[in-house]
Amino acid sequence: MTQPLPALADGETLVAKFSGHPATYIKEHAMLAAIGAVGATAVLMAMGNPHAWTGAVGALLAIAIRGVYVYSEAVEQTWQLTDRRLLSPTGMIIPRTEIADVRTIISAAQVITRTGDKYLIKYQADPKAVAATIRAGRG
Repeated sequence: MTQPLPALADGETLVAKFSGHPATYIKEHAMLAAIGAVGATAVLMAMGNPHAWTGAVGALLAIAIRGVYVYSEAVEQTWQLTDRRLLSPTGMIIPRTEIADVRTIISAAQVITRTGDKYLIKYQADPKAVAATIRAGRG
């Protein structure tokens, strides 16, 4: 279910919106499933389990079920960047002057505040561009 976006203040200008990218979400879950399948199979083999292949099946199913269950929530989250602040989908407000750094982690942009709080803008098709947009014009 899409949450309503917070209203902008008088005179505030919207610079950009960042929503999750469906293809990036699917790609990242496929990568997690592959890593999980290899890891689970390796653990079962190390334990001497004669049915080590079940680790791969279990990991693939677990990640697939999680991916389907969380898909709409993850992809529909929209962050708003204005000339004054960054607004999270949950209503958290981060003044641009409080943003100390923005890094990229796989398909996410990580916003770090001057107080050390960290926020992830997940499943971005181009997280470097998101980070650059947030960095530009911060106080």
